[in-house]
Amino acid sequence: MSATIFNHEFRSRLKSVLIWSLSIAAVLVFFFSLFPVFADEAAMMNQFLEKYPPALREAFGMNNMDLSTVLGFFSFCFMFVQICLAIQASNYGFGLVSIEESELTADFLLTKPVSRAQILTSKLLAALASLLITNLVIWVVSFLAISLFGEGKAYDATALVLLLVSMIIFQFFFLSVGLVISLLVKRVRSVTPYGLGLGLGMYVLSAFTGVFDQIWLELITPFKHFEAAYIIANGALNTPLVLLNVAVTLVSLIASYWFYLRRDVPAVS
Repeated sequence: MSATIFNHEFRSRLKSVLIWSLSIAAVLVFFFSLFPVFADEAAMMNQFLEKYPPALREAFGMNNMDLSTVLGFFSFCFMFVQICLAIQASNYGFGLVSIEESELTADFLLTKPVSRAQILTSKLLAALASLLITNLVIWVVSFLAISLFGEGKAYDATALVLLLVSMIIFQFFFLSVGLVISLLVKRVRSVTPYGLGLGLGMYVLSAFTGVFDQIWLELITPFKHFEAAYIIANGALNTPLVLLNVAVTLVSLIASYWFYLRRDVPAVS
């Protein structure tokens, strides 16, 4: 690893990390501030949800969800948090090496006395550190929001911790997949469309799983690998799907190194 490249990458992404972290924290606090209203009208809200078709509830991760409980409502809020986390990690993955190539500065970096493997490792670690900061902010805000708006109701802290721990594995999937796709594409002109496409696309696939009863789609989308309602209800991760998620992440990382070490980098003519 190159400390110089790591520091440069981390500092250049710091503003983005702060914006994403504070924005996601604001979304979480806003939604959870509504919990007292839902808790007071628990029976009515649960009856309201029961009127929706099971497939539709499954599509939005609201099947067997009790919005009157702390963790039941938190899992509902967490769906929106996951979408934001997916887009953030996807953006970082697609931009990890493509931004320098699109700006034609990659050849300058490669003239430095560091190997390509060191360059990619430094960039990956800087991106991972950035994601960890976002995760840390969400951890703090989650416990703070529950403390402020949870009305003192009891909840399973272990299940909540598991849900929060899953975030970094969830984001690392999008980071690695975004990276390998960016290396397969000839040139990424803009990171945003790719990041939105991957993040929202995976969410749409998870919705299709319930709407069309296509269980095999669970194998593709990490939104099903780390479904908040499942973790809260069972107090555990879905081990087979998590292992599949980790396997895809590792394969994507290995493929990324293989492609990057052999990639023809555009130079300034």
